[in-house]
Amino acid sequence: MPEQIAPGHVGNLTPEQEEKLRQLWQAFFQLCGVLEDDASASTNTAAHGKAEPAEGEKKRRFGVFKRKGNEKSAAASEAAEDDKYGQTKHFQEVLATNSPEAIRETFWSMVKHDHPDALALRFLRARKWDVDKALVMLVSTMSWRHSDMKVDLDIMANGEEGAVINAREGEKDAKKVGEDFLAQLRMGKSFLHGMDKQGRPICVVRVRLHRQGEQCEESLERYTVFLIETARMVLRPPVDTATIIFDMTGFSMANMDYTPVKFMIKCFEANYPESLGAVLVHNAPWIFQGIWKIIRGWLDPVVAAKVHFTNNKGDLQEFIEPSHILKELGGDEDWEFKYVEPVAGENDLMKDVETKAKLLAGREKLVKEYEDATLQWIHKEGESKEVLTKRDELATQLKDDYWRLDPYLRARCLYDRQGILQGAAGANWYELARAATADGNGNLDTSINDVD
Repeated sequence: MPEQIAPGHVGNLTPEQEEKLRQLWQAFFQLCGVLEDDASASTNTAAHGKAEPAEGEKKRRFGVFKRKGNEKSAAASEAAEDDKYGQTKHFQEVLATNSPEAIRETFWSMVKHDHPDALALRFLRARKWDVDKALVMLVSTMSWRHSDMKVDLDIMANGEEGAVINAREGEKDAKKVGEDFLAQLRMGKSFLHGMDKQGRPICVVRVRLHRQGEQCEESLERYTVFLIETARMVLRPPVDTATIIFDMTGFSMANMDYTPVKFMIKCFEANYPESLGAVLVHNAPWIFQGIWKIIRGWLDPVVAAKVHFTNNKGDLQEFIEPSHILKELGGDEDWEFKYVEPVAGENDLMKDVETKAKLLAGREKLVKEYEDATLQWIHKEGESKEVLTKRDELATQLKDDYWRLDPYLRARCLYDRQGILQGAAGANWYELARAATADGNGNLDTSINDVD
C-alpha cells in the first residue's frame, strides 16, 4: 500500500486548496443552518421584518450563490454547459423541499468511516476546486443517495438477507427484484477480491455472465450500488479509489447491455466522484471496438483516461502483482469465487434499537464537536495548527465510532461472513481470519451494557 499522500488529499493540501476546503465547509454549513449567513439574514430582515422561518431559511440558503450582473449570467451559463447530469436543478429542488436540519442529517449519514474532509475533497477535486460546483454536486449526491436510491435506509440496511426474504416472501416486483439481486450475487457476476500494486481493492466484472433482460433494471442498479458501497467499506487512507477489471473473456453481443453501462458511468461521474483508480478492460474481442467508441463518447475525459486495455498476464502485471492475478485471468493466484449464503441471526444486532439509539446519540455529540471545531477553523479562531489537529483527532474518533455503529446500520454481506471485512482493522484478502473478532462477523460486538 502506498504511503505517499496524493496531492489534493487530506494531509497534502496547498494553502489555496485548504482555503477552498474551508470555503466549501462554510457554504455547506450555511445551507444546513450550522452557520448563519449574516449578510443574507440582515438583508431579509430589513426588507421584510420578521420573516416566516421557512421562507427565511430558503432565502438564506440560496444566498450562497448570489452574484452580480454579468458574473451571475456567466456563472449560470458555465454551470449549464458543465452540468451533464442536471445536478444544478436537482440542487435547487433539494433546497426548496428540504429543511436545513434534513440536509445536515443526510450529509452525516453519508460520512461513515471517512475523514469528513476527505469526503468533501472528492467533490472539490471532481469540480476542479470550484466551490459552488462542488457544493451543487455534494448536495445532489446526498439527495440521490437518500431519496432516489435509498442507499443507507434500504440497499445496505436490508442487504443480502433482505433479498433472500423478498425472494421468498415478497410480492410481484419485490419478489422479482430479490430473486434477480440474489442471482447476480450467487453467480459471481461481479465480486471484490484482492488489491492492485497501489493497494486499491479490485472488483472483477465477468461480462460474459450478463445477458440483457435476464435481470430487471431495478435489481441491476441495486446490485451496482451495493457493490460500490461494499467496496467503500474496505478503503483505508491513503487509498481512496478502486480498480475495476472488466473480464471480456467469452464476450458476445448477447452480453452487451447499454442501460446498466450508462447507470454505472453516472454513478462514478455524478455520485461517487474520484472513486475510480483504474479500469482494466481485459481480453476484449474485436467486436468490442465499435462498442467502445460509443461508450468512450459518454465518458468524462478524466474517467476515459483511466481506462486501459489488457490482453494477457503481462499487461495485467503493470497494475497487479503476478501472485495476485487470478488464474481465471491468466495469473498465479489459485482462488475461485464462492458465494456463502446469509446466516440466520447474522443481523440480529440491527434489531437492538436501544443500543443503536444510544450509539447514534453518542455519534451526534462527536459530529457537533467536529462542527464546532470546523467553525473555529472557518473563522480562524485560535492557532490554526491546533484547530486542525483537533479536527483530525475528532475525525479519527468519528471513524472508530462508525465501526462500533456499523453492525446496527448495515446488514452483513459475503465479505463479512468470509472474514475478509474486519471493521476498523480493514480487509484481509489473502489470509482469511474467519474468527478474528469476538462476534465472528468482522465487527466489534457491542451490547447495551457497553454503551455509556
